[in-house]
Amino acid sequence: MASTNFVDYVKFCARSGKGGAGAVHFRREKFVPKGGPDGGNGGRGGHIILQGNNQLSTLLHLKYRKHVIAGEGKPGEGGNRTGAHGEDVVLEVPLGTVAKEVETGKVRIEITEDGQQHILTPGGRGGLGNAHFKSATQQAPRFAQAGETGLEAWIILELKLLADVGLVGFPNAGKSTLLSVISAAKPKIADYAFTTLTPNLGVVAYSNDQSFVVADIPGIIEGAAEGKGLGTRFLRHIERNAILLFIVASDSLYVPQAYHTLLKELERHNPELLTKKRLLAISKVDLIDEERKEAIEKDLPAIPYVFISSVTDQGIGLLKDKIWHLLQG
Repeated sequence: MASTNFVDYVKFCARSGKGGAGAVHFRREKFVPKGGPDGGNGGRGGHIILQGNNQLSTLLHLKYRKHVIAGEGKPGEGGNRTGAHGEDVVLEVPLGTVAKEVETGKVRIEITEDGQQHILTPGGRGGLGNAHFKSATQQAPRFAQAGETGLEAWIILELKLLADVGLVGFPNAGKSTLLSVISAAKPKIADYAFTTLTPNLGVVAYSNDQSFVVADIPGIIEGAAEGKGLGTRFLRHIERNAILLFIVASDSLYVPQAYHTLLKELERHNPELLTKKRLLAISKVDLIDEERKEAIEKDLPAIPYVFISSVTDQGIGLLKDKIWHLLQG
């Protein structure tokens, strides 16, 4: 995903269509000069509909649509003919999109399946024609019902990438390099902080034609919850992951402290993230000797861990095994 094309947040006003008015009409034919009422009902207004599309990976196509307006229903006609429904507006979104109300923050729907639909704002109901109001005491009603007005709501769409494993680490810890080694993804890689500015997805092939999906998000730093660095804007993309894979470089001053700092920032963003399965990968092991490796190993937290090098492929196979076993277990 190119950084200029990846959009994971949009806000717009969704306005459904007004229902058509019912008709006031009486049957008039050559040999029926005084026929009864036959005014038809108005058509309903158009809906604003969200629909999942597994071919999309960004909300870019909705970025500049600040107002989404559905069509109005047509009025009823004589002969008990119902007016046409207003034209619906179907907004296709990537899987993992969450729709929220701007005013209350209430989650309306999470789109997780291809073709899944949800009506954001339903169209107004069409009015009843005068034929509906005929009775024994009122055989020629000269009135009909107006159509209901449509609904209007400001909506936020947030995209949360659907992946099995989420990579968590400081900038320049080797997350993007690891993703490029274990999958066919081609993230930008360079020797400076914040090389990754948007999330990247990679499908990792495992044995017997099995696979799992890994999401690489921009690095977080201490104080991210207060907005430092890129803040926690992209952490929503790992909220649905089954496993959090922490990447800490072996040349960090103190590996356990780096891990706990990352954990603390996740907790401040969303405490529920701490309930997910965790795995620690100490990267860039090709830069340290055996003595340093043993020193790091003594103080590691009580979670599964593995030493890896994306340059020499050391520990990469073992890392895949540990991920797969955690996913299955």
